[in-house]
Amino acid sequence: MEKKKVLIVDDQNGIRILLMEVFSSEGYETFQAANGKVALEIVEHEAPDLVLLDMKIPGMDGLEILKHIKTGNPEIKVIMMTAYGELDMIKEATELGALMHFTKPFDIDEMRIAVNGQLKDGQEEPNPFR
Repeated sequence: MEKKKVLIVDDQNGIRILLMEVFSSEGYETFQAANGKVALEIVEHEAPDLVLLDMKIPGMDGLEILKHIKTGNPEIKVIMMTAYGELDMIKEATELGALMHFTKPFDIDEMRIAVNGQLKDGQEEPNPFR
């Protein structure tokens, strides 16, 4: 079975590295982008299953990137990350099709569980411990 692909879009290198490590160890193929241009190139060439998208990115902001992703491929799941309580932006992101958002600093386990929940639905071996 093909690995699910996760794209991490954040202008902060530390956050990208942390999330790449977490999701690689979960068995996903991970990609990273520091800006919208690179993110959209990866979306076009790799068609990730899920994008973790920071709201505040210099140049093209998260909402703009989200619009482009959803226009090109509405199937891609997007989870927003935000540093502030930007409720109006979060509301708009949800209207544009983002599934949920995490406020930084986020709990890495919560995010891991959320991503696994989105990507492993009905596509894993039965878990006897559930």
